[in-house]
Amino acid sequence: MNELLLSQEVFQVELVPTLFSFGLCVLMSFILRYFYMKRSFSLTGKSHIGSIIPILSSVVFLVIVVVKSSLALSLGLVGALSIVRFRTPIKEPEELVYLFLAIAIGLGYAAGQILITTVLISVILLIIFVWLSNRNLSSINEYNLVINWKKQSLEFNDLLDQLKSCSKELKLVRLDKSPTEATAVMLVTPEGESFLELITKKLRSLDEDMVITFFEAKTNW
Repeated sequence: MNELLLSQEVFQVELVPTLFSFGLCVLMSFILRYFYMKRSFSLTGKSHIGSIIPILSSVVFLVIVVVKSSLALSLGLVGALSIVRFRTPIKEPEELVYLFLAIAIGLGYAAGQILITTVLISVILLIIFVWLSNRNLSSINEYNLVINWKKQSLEFNDLLDQLKSCSKELKLVRLDKSPTEATAVMLVTPEGESFLELITKKLRSLDEDMVITFFEAKTNW
């Protein structure tokens, strides 16, 4: 009877700090979600990734709290994770960084490292806030340029001459040619703000029926 009461007393003592750590974990994960939604440069999947950040931190917290007191459970977790495969691709490295931060929040608070986790996560968020406040970083400085033309007399070198005249940097990614048409994919760094209109006019002067497509270089379509 005394052992049962003692175990209940110990459980009550451990329950309060655990719930307090969990509350801080959830709070910090929502702050991280706010930073991701407001400060991220990500173009796709913001709402999807943002919605799982608090859940991810909470799940990691639960897993660590359950297994940290048992070696057998820890080994079982390693075995379970070894057969899990994540098939959803992460299109942008920035998304991976925020997901790792969410995992770090869950790990830190579940391990009882409340002070150091709070301080370091706050410093990281401050760095994100200051660094991403630089609007020069947010400006688009590279484009993927896709050009499709059917004019047989038009040579690829003619396109290069026009592109080099108004580009800082130019790199050929892919060139496809067939008997009826040709397609070139290039990575282009603009020279000025009116680059899109300027290069479109120059390329259309070579072939009025040319199909020109621009999209941001860091986006995978």
